[in-house]
Amino acid sequence: MDTSEQLLTIMAVVLGSMTTYVTNYWTERQRIRRELVTRWDGKKLDAYENYVDRVRAAVFLAVELYEHREGIRESDDPEPQLRTQLIEAIRLQGRAFERIMLLAGDEVIEAAHDLNAASRAVDWQATGKTPGTLEDWRDRNRAVFAAINTFHEAARTDLGVSGSVTGESHPDRDLLLPDARDSEYQ
Repeated sequence: MDTSEQLLTIMAVVLGSMTTYVTNYWTERQRIRRELVTRWDGKKLDAYENYVDRVRAAVFLAVELYEHREGIRESDDPEPQLRTQLIEAIRLQGRAFERIMLLAGDEVIEAAHDLNAASRAVDWQATGKTPGTLEDWRDRNRAVFAAINTFHEAARTDLGVSGSVTGESHPDRDLLLPDARDSEYQ
C-alpha cells in the first residue's frame, strides 16, 4: 500500500468521523430542543388551565354574591363573607394571570387581558360598584364566557392543538339559566 492509498484511507476515516460527530451533534440538539418545547408546552397548559379555573371561580362567586344581594337566591354565607371570598378569588386570578404573562404568546396574553376586563365587569356589578339591571348582568356574564372561549382559541393555537372550540361545528350557546320564578327577574 503506497502513501497515497494510506492518505486516502486516513481522509475517509477522518471524514466519516466528522460526519458521525456532526450528525450526532445535530440529532442531540434537536432532541434537546424538542424536550424544551414539550416541557414549556406542559407548563403553558398548566398555566392556561389554572387561569381559566381561577376566572371561573371568581365569576361563580360573583354570581352567588349578586344573586344574594339582589334577593334572587339566598346564600348560606353572609354578604361580607361572600365579598371576602370574591376578593381572594380575584387575588388568585391575578396570580394566575401573571403566569400567563410569563409563558404565553402575544395572542394569548391579549385574550387574557380581555378576559380580565370582562371578569372585572361581572365582579363590579356583583359588588355594586357598577350599577345595572338583570339584563346588564346577563350580558356581562355572556361577555365573560365569550372571552373564555376566545382565550381557549388563542391557547389552543399557541399550544399547536388542532381544531376549534367555536365556529360552524360549535354554535354559539347562551347562558344556562333556570326558568324565572318571578317575572321581575326575567
